[in-house]
Amino acid sequence: MTSQTDIAPDMVQGLKDRLPTEAEISSAAHAATAIAVAMELDGGLKVSGQDGEPVKIAPAVGELIIELLGHVSAGNMVTLVPVSAMLTTQQAADMLNVSRPHLTKLLKRGEIKFEEVGKHRRVPLPALMEYREKKAAKQEAAMQELSRLGQEYDQA
Repeated sequence: MTSQTDIAPDMVQGLKDRLPTEAEISSAAHAATAIAVAMELDGGLKVSGQDGEPVKIAPAVGELIIELLGHVSAGNMVTLVPVSAMLTTQQAADMLNVSRPHLTKLLKRGEIKFEEVGKHRRVPLPALMEYREKKAAKQEAAMQELSRLGQEYDQA
């Protein structure tokens, strides 16, 4: 078994700041499959607790673990954020894949709700997800309209 001292220092940091290695991708893929099979066979996931007694992990939690492993096995960086989380402007910008100054403009225009904590702005995760969903819906509507216009043009 490999201990953390056998691992390069840059590999000890979590997957929120770097892409997974090939070994981590492979490990995650195998683990996701094994957990899915175990859950299907047992109606949940069972692991050994500190005292060696089996601990059953609820199916909803097992599904969350499988989803997490699926992202890692796809080679993605992963950060877990509680739904009730208040994000810094940099964290929110990273989640939207935009610059922090651009996010700040969105906040000032009122497109995303935020709270002031001292001199800092904090963005509730649900507000960020709401903005993301609205933006995706607008993009989808625009694509549908472009498609419709393209078909109209082709028929003319």
